[in-house]
Amino acid sequence: MNHAHSHDCGHHHDHSHEVGTVSRERKLLIAVVLTAGMMLVEVAGGWWSGSLALLADAGHMLVDCAALILALIAARMALRPADARRTYGYGRMEVLAGFVNALTQFVLVGFIAYEAIERLFKPVEILSGVMLGVAVAGLLINLIVLRSLQGHSHDDVNIGAATLHVLGDLLGSAGAIVAALLVRWMGWNWADPLLSLLVSLLILRSALSLLRRSTHILLEGVPEGMDTQEVETALRGSDDSIRDVHHLHVWQLASGSRMATLHLELHEQGDGARALAAVNRTLLQRFGIQHATVQIDPGDCPDGTPGCSAQQQPQQTHNHHHH
Repeated sequence: MNHAHSHDCGHHHDHSHEVGTVSRERKLLIAVVLTAGMMLVEVAGGWWSGSLALLADAGHMLVDCAALILALIAARMALRPADARRTYGYGRMEVLAGFVNALTQFVLVGFIAYEAIERLFKPVEILSGVMLGVAVAGLLINLIVLRSLQGHSHDDVNIGAATLHVLGDLLGSAGAIVAALLVRWMGWNWADPLLSLLVSLLILRSALSLLRRSTHILLEGVPEGMDTQEVETALRGSDDSIRDVHHLHVWQLASGSRMATLHLELHEQGDGARALAAVNRTLLQRFGIQHATVQIDPGDCPDGTPGCSAQQQPQQTHNHHHH
């Protein structure tokens, strides 16, 4: 068996990756502090003004805070190197964190919905001035957090999820402002529980989307937006010594780290090393797959020449590209 290992620019990768992760962690940390602070203000304001919409929004912020904290912990864990028991490292932690976070949101939605329906039948006195002030503050804080989270990689499930949450919060705060104005000017106290129901639907939507995405990764699904048929076709055409590509598997370890395994069949006298280089280049440049394990299968022997199969032993190569 001939094992060829090629490591490209490993050190360069680690350094730039760490710098990226540090700035990402700082962004997340700022977001956590701001969100947590605002959440406490909303809880106090909601309790003082009697507004369920504010409490629902605070609940949403609690979920966000959890999401952001999980994202932070996961970003740290994902940096831990692989060890003998976890050869892929801890990259999956963030996906697991997202999964657990999604499940907790369902509980919260149930609680808010129950309270809101009760209040629609028995309206409560609401201090609309306090409610309005807190809602406006919430809107501003959410805008700041949203700004700080922008410019992340599209593939990052964590920051992606966090951004989604903050957007939901932004809508929640905007809604709370509208409800406060309706209560203040129109005396429509039911606007408040109605809005909290809408906020709980927002939470439900983000929970379902997070659950779907994290489950897909945990089930080793093909990365979103990628078509295995397309990958296979691209690989077949990547070098003229390649006759066929089969047993292709593509999956994601965590967000952004894509893996592939496949078998290559070469034409007679095909150059294995060249084909391999072409395959790895195509996977990395066109599909962002950094880690590929490629097995080259023995070609068919011309008219069964004795001893020919001995020279054509399958080659297995593992290529790790870090960029």
